[in-house]
Amino acid sequence: MLMVVEAFAHTPVAAWYDADGKINETRWWQGLLEPLPHGGLLVVDMGFYGFEWFDSLTAPGKYVLTRQKEKVRYRVTGVLSQGSHYKGEIIHMALHHTHPYCYPMGPVSVLWGQIWYYYLTNVLDPQQLSPQEVFDLYRPRWRIEEAFLLTKGLLGLFYLWVGGTNGVQMQIYATWIFYAVLNDLCADVAFALQRPLERISVEMVFRSLYFSTAHFYLLLIYNLFLGLWNIIVLWA
Repeated sequence: MLMVVEAFAHTPVAAWYDADGKINETRWWQGLLEPLPHGGLLVVDMGFYGFEWFDSLTAPGKYVLTRQKEKVRYRVTGVLSQGSHYKGEIIHMALHHTHPYCYPMGPVSVLWGQIWYYYLTNVLDPQQLSPQEVFDLYRPRWRIEEAFLLTKGLLGLFYLWVGGTNGVQMQIYATWIFYAVLNDLCADVAFALQRPLERISVEMVFRSLYFSTAHFYLLLIYNLFLGLWNIIVLWA
């Protein structure tokens, strides 16, 4: 199962499902290219790491951001930006590979605390995507996965074991649909409070629905009672 969400709003974009449990991410390489617009950026994990795929993204003017693998041979041809806590370079990859990579890539290393994090992108303009922006874009990616996992738990699907393909798909798409609705509600809360979406707790928004609904019905009953009271007063 592969799902794509918008990086900032976290809204669903596309979803794919395959019953074959032995396939990997390369199955959806081409599917990811089609909905991505010219100049768009994909933020993916290392499962989507491939020289040929990087070529197919760069050629039509599309971009990718992923983690850099350790044992990959490349040649450094330039430095884009450098500081005490970051470094951006230009490299050529696949030096000893059956598919020589045609386009340069830009590895980015960022120091956070005492740990260096290594990323890879085909965006070679630091003004378009700086090392700080690379770090800020990739780190919150896990929040989206956690929000989807939390939504499944809020629906109680953790306690419902299903082995059939149809049942598995029902669980997945039920979570997907509810996640879309809940995420949209979280966006409204973030806008009302003037806070970033990442600062809004998905679980707290969900659990507050009960109190909001109860308040709505109490307000409705109060207005009905007030209306009836006014009618009684008029008749009197």
